[in-house]
Amino acid sequence: MLKNKNILIGVTASIAAYKSAFLVRLLVKAGANVKVIMTTAATEFITPLTLSTLSKNPVLIDFTKNKKGEWNNHVELGLWANAFIIAPASANTLAKMANGICDNLLLASYLSAKCPVYVAPAMDLDMYKHKSTKDNLKRIESFGNKIIHPGTGELASGLYGEGRMAEPEEIISFLEKEFSRNLPFANKKILVTAGPTYEAIDPVRFIGNHSSGKMGFALADELANQGAEVTLVCGPNNLKTNNKNILRIDITSAEELYKASVKAFKSSDIAILSAAVADYMPSETANQKIKKSSATKAINLIPTKDTLAELGKLKTQKQLLVGFALETENEVANAKVKIKKKNLDLIVLNSLKDKGAGFKTDTNKITIIDKNNKITKFELKSKEDVAKDILKTILYIKSK
Repeated sequence: MLKNKNILIGVTASIAAYKSAFLVRLLVKAGANVKVIMTTAATEFITPLTLSTLSKNPVLIDFTKNKKGEWNNHVELGLWANAFIIAPASANTLAKMANGICDNLLLASYLSAKCPVYVAPAMDLDMYKHKSTKDNLKRIESFGNKIIHPGTGELASGLYGEGRMAEPEEIISFLEKEFSRNLPFANKKILVTAGPTYEAIDPVRFIGNHSSGKMGFALADELANQGAEVTLVCGPNNLKTNNKNILRIDITSAEELYKASVKAFKSSDIAILSAAVADYMPSETANQKIKKSSATKAINLIPTKDTLAELGKLKTQKQLLVGFALETENEVANAKVKIKKKNLDLIVLNSLKDKGAGFKTDTNKITIIDKNNKITKFELKSKEDVAKDILKTILYIKSK
């Protein structure tokens, strides 16, 4: 959510300035580009060297860089940032912000900022409760800025009450929610299935396929990056999920995938079923390992439950269902049959004839067919870019 975002941090004179170091570290860890502005008085609470090291950028304090007259351009800083967070914001700085006073680089950057500004107050209980502070906060909010309200706890004075700057983790969570508001899939619950299923023959052997799950994981990651709340039902794989907006449910068999998917679909807006589910399973599973012998062994196969078809039956007018088809012959014709038979809105078609597509690759070449038989072909791309193409198509369908 914060990856590649430009975040400007303003640090003012407060004992809570030590928390700014943790905030900068968390932002950098999340992939954000961070620059820090400090007031001169703030340097008495935390050193610029600390914040410079953590942010990997020089800390800015004065209007001028050196005696040669080179200046720190507050206008450029205001244009560069996707968000400006003043944390901690002292009572003194709040008063200046409320009244348009511009006597340091931090305040000049604030008045020049074109991005959203977030203010995390930090001060003693009586200062925070003072009517002038409350009026200043209301005035700052009236300008369109957002207050990240302080918490309650033990204060530097020894008093107990409101005034503690919000914890860095709370500020990160607040920012992530703010950035997610305008994302394409914000507030959408989406089910994604990925990977193979394994159908047990005995405790050792199984029927499976070569699916790595990479396509489904790429979809889940991109959806989460675009604001969705994702439930990822995945078969055996070696992949990891890093986005906290992804609820991962690991399964093994087609039966387990069926149960987990049907349950998740009830509250989902969209379902994208990219898992390579086994079509057949042994009618019986041996309790012990089947020993090798010279005799021929026959395994009786029965169909597995068809998760995609079941979701097609359950689907409401408000839900959108996307299926995948991996074909080796008559690709488009077979995919069109699958759309109607399983009540799909879209199908993503792969062909094993296409070099670089299919199982275990980092690339894919797809054709998307909608329920009106509109066909859109795409070139060979990374699975991350393929995921973006699929989501763009879904957004287009949803907008019609």
